[in-house]
Amino acid sequence: MTVAGIVSAIIVGLIIGVLGRLVAPGKQSIPIWLTIVIGIVAAFIGTAIARGLGYADTDGIDWLEILTQVVLAAIGVSIAAGAYGRRGVTR
Repeated sequence: MTVAGIVSAIIVGLIIGVLGRLVAPGKQSIPIWLTIVIGIVAAFIGTAIARGLGYADTDGIDWLEILTQVVLAAIGVSIAAGAYGRRGVTR
């Protein structure tokens, strides 16, 4: 993987992660680096799902693929926020 590929994956992950964070309900108290990682993972998994179901390669913008990625990122952010929020609570 080239440097440009890594940089573009980080940028796409950031965008997908932020969109997922906006869509996820409630307050998410997770760091931005975790949002980026979740966005990158959601982008890869969303693309794999879109290719598997046959709607990844369309003319123009692949709106269904982007929607799949954002939904996966929202789910990932919600799970991470729940796990991250409980991590530091001890009584």
